[in-house]
Amino acid sequence: MSLENKNDRSYLAIIALSVVLVVMSLTIYAISQTGSEKNTEDTIIMSGYAEQKVVPDTATLSIGAVIESETAEEAADENAVIMSAVMEELKAIGLEDREIQTSYVSVYPMYNYDEKRSITGYSASNSVQVTTTKLDDLSEIIDRSTAAGANQIGGISFSVSNDMQEQLREDLMAEAIADASSKANELASSLGVKITGVQTASINEGNNFRVYYDVMEEEAAIDSGAVPTPIEPGESTVSMSVQVTYYIG
Repeated sequence: MSLENKNDRSYLAIIALSVVLVVMSLTIYAISQTGSEKNTEDTIIMSGYAEQKVVPDTATLSIGAVIESETAEEAADENAVIMSAVMEELKAIGLEDREIQTSYVSVYPMYNYDEKRSITGYSASNSVQVTTTKLDDLSEIIDRSTAAGANQIGGISFSVSNDMQEQLREDLMAEAIADASSKANELASSLGVKITGVQTASINEGNNFRVYYDVMEEEAAIDSGAVPTPIEPGESTVSMSVQVTYYIG
């Protein structure tokens, strides 16, 4: 076989291989375009929303006493007597150890700056933080604490416990998804198509399921025969929204 014939055959083989590569490239491109068009054109995006009114089930408040005396020892001792009495009242109401936590303890000198700085006495402070789900006992907790000698009742905050948050999340998610599905089916029906599946979905949780309230600080002692301190947790709205991308066909 001549060298010229060998060159001709090699040239034809190269051309044939090039044609095959071009055809394969065009086929892959067509498939990718078909998939891309399906992802963008054969879908509809719908949002769903759900909300609920919720009454907080957990309260947190600070209870303490501030005592001033001529000596640090006297101030600390008197403060200890008062806070021991407060703790006894809290336990008598039914609060457990895990619901009461010491949050602040201090003894410091008080100064007079009229002529030159001099110590005029000492102040002893002690406070506990109470976190409880016994909301019906809040008025009694405050009144009996002040009757025992507490003179510092911090602002009360109300929140939703983790257990309630989980229950709310499950309920709201189901309602929001059902809302999105209902609207998507209505739209698909009006367009003459059907929902065939779900491509993507995302969730947006409103309020983070934590609701806080502030009550004015109570500092004045309450007589044992006074009207019970009114405490109302109120309610708030928690919400959830979802966005779902549906396949249609």
